[in-house]
Amino acid sequence: MIRPGRTALVAYFSMEIGLNPLMPTYAGGLGVLAGDTIRSAADLGVPMVGVTLLHRRGYFYQRLDREGRQSEEPVAWTISDFAEPLEPRVTVEIEGRRVQVRAWRHVVTGMSGHPVPVYLLDTDLQENSPWDRTITDSLYGGDAHYRLCQEMVLGFGGFALLQALGHDHIYRYHLNEGHAALLVLAMIEAAIGAEPRNGEVPPEVIEKVREHCVFTTHTPVPAGHDQFPADLAHRVLGTRRCELAQACQHQGALNMTLLALRGSRFVNGVAMRHGEVSHSLYPGYPIHSITNGVHAVAWAAPAFQSLYDRHLPDWRYDQLSLRYAISIPGTDIWAAHRETKLALVDEVNRETNAGFDRDVLTIGFARRATAYKRGMLVFHDVERLQRLGKQVGPIQFVFAGKAHPQDQEGKEMIRRIHAMRGQLSVAYLANYDMTLARLLCAGVDVWLNTPLPPMEASGTSGMKAAMNGVPSLSVLDGWWVEGHIEGVTGWSIGEKVEACGSPPEEMQACHAAALYDKLEQQVLPLFYKDRDRFIEIMTHTIAINGAFFNTQRMVGQYLRNAYRLVDQAVNGA
Repeated sequence: MIRPGRTALVAYFSMEIGLNPLMPTYAGGLGVLAGDTIRSAADLGVPMVGVTLLHRRGYFYQRLDREGRQSEEPVAWTISDFAEPLEPRVTVEIEGRRVQVRAWRHVVTGMSGHPVPVYLLDTDLQENSPWDRTITDSLYGGDAHYRLCQEMVLGFGGFALLQALGHDHIYRYHLNEGHAALLVLAMIEAAIGAEPRNGEVPPEVIEKVREHCVFTTHTPVPAGHDQFPADLAHRVLGTRRCELAQACQHQGALNMTLLALRGSRFVNGVAMRHGEVSHSLYPGYPIHSITNGVHAVAWAAPAFQSLYDRHLPDWRYDQLSLRYAISIPGTDIWAAHRETKLALVDEVNRETNAGFDRDVLTIGFARRATAYKRGMLVFHDVERLQRLGKQVGPIQFVFAGKAHPQDQEGKEMIRRIHAMRGQLSVAYLANYDMTLARLLCAGVDVWLNTPLPPMEASGTSGMKAAMNGVPSLSVLDGWWVEGHIEGVTGWSIGEKVEACGSPPEEMQACHAAALYDKLEQQVLPLFYKDRDRFIEIMTHTIAINGAFFNTQRMVGQYLRNAYRLVDQAVNGA
C-alpha cells in the first residue's frame, strides 16, 4: 500500500463506472472494470478520484418475452440513496450554448478505510434548456450528436469541476477509453488561454498536457473507435476547438482515439495480444500492455470468501497469496463450488422454469449480445450436442446478456438462443447486471467464451469465474492467451487459429468442431468420470489465474508503469 498525501494525484475518467449493482451507471465490461479499478485503488490507498456521468435513466432495463424478444425501459433509481449533490457549478459551451453542470459524489471506501470519491456529472438543472437537461441521462443512448455532447460534458465539464472542487494538483489524468478524449482538448485550451493562435498548439503545450495524461484503449477494431463527422464536431465543439484538434482529424472525422493518443505520454492496451493489435492500428505510437483484472473480493462468492479466509488469511490484502490455493483440499473447493452452484440452479429454475438439474454439467455464457461474441457458436451442430448429451454426459447451458437497443442482430441472437430450449437444456436470464454476474460466474461448472478473433480486447468474465475456481473453455483471444494452460486452467477452442481459415464462416465451423471435441474428449469425461482431476483443474484456475488476473496487480502496474506514482506519493508530491 502506498502512503498518499492529502491531495488526489490521479483522476480516472470513464464514460461508465460500475459502482454498485443498484446504480445503473454502467453497461457492461468497460464499466465493471472501471468500478473494480476504483475499488482496488481504494484498497491500495491510491490518492485517486473518479469522474463519470450520472446516467439518470441508466443504460436500460432489459425484459424478455416468452419468445426471447428483448424490450428496453429506463432504469428507475433514487440517486440520493447512493450519492450526495455538491454545490459547485461549472459551464460547458456546447453548440454555442452555456450548459450548466454539477456533480454528485459517491465514495468508495477501501479495506483500510481509504476513500476514493467518484464524481457523477449531471446536467439536469433548471438553468439548462429541456434538451440540455437530458444530456447525462442515458448511457450510450441517442445518436452521434447526443454522444458527442455527452463527451463534451465528461471531458470539459469533468476537468472544470475538478478545478472547482479543489482538485487542482492532479498529477495524472487517466482516460479510460476514447470517450474521455476531450479532456485533452480541455487541458490544451486551459493551457493556451483565450488568445487566438490560428488553430496551432505550441509544442510545449502539447508536451505539458502529454506529461499528465495516460490513455487506455479497449477496442481492437477500427470501427469501435469514436469518430464524429467534421460538420458535427464544428457544430458541437465550435470552430476554435476544432482547429485546436485539427491534427486529430482522420478521413473527414474527429477521431477521439487519435486525440487521446496525441495527448498522452503513456498508452496501453488491456491484454498482451490487444496491445499488439492496437500498435498495428496506430503504428506511430508506442502502445504498452497492462492486462485487465477483476476485484477479487468483489467477485469471489461468499462460499469462496469463507474458504479463502480459512486457508489463505492474507488473500484480501494480498491477492498473490491465492497462489497458495494449491494447498487447499479438493473436497473443500468442491464443497464451496457446490454451494454456489445450488444457488445458481435454484435461481435459474425460479426465473425460467428450465428444470435445471444440480448434478448436470452447467456451462455459462454471459456477455454483451453482439455478433462477434458468437453466442450461437455452441449450437452450430445441435444434433452432435444432443448425441454428446446422451453418449458422454448431459449438459445444461445458462446464458445472459443485453443487446444494444439499436443492435437488431444482437437481439435476434438472443431470440435464437432462447428458442433452443425446445431441443436442449437452455436458459436465458434477463437483465444481466453485476448481481446476476456474481451468481453466474461462481455457479457454473465451466465458463464458455467464443469471440471471433482478434476482436476480444481482453474480456473479464472468465477472470471472475476463475476467482471461484471455474475453468474456462475459450477461444484463444484476449486475456485467455495469457491465462490458458491446456488441461491445467481450462481448455482452448481451436489452438491453431490459422488452420481454421480467415473467412468468418470457415472459422465458425472450425471452432464449433473444436468446441465439441473438447467437450467430448476432455470436459465431459473429467466432470462425470474423473471428478478429482476436474477439481484439480479448478484448483489450478484459482492458484494461477485468480492470483494474477486481479485489479490489485493491475492497479499496481498502472502505479509503476503508467502513473509513475509510487515514488511521488511516498515522497509527498
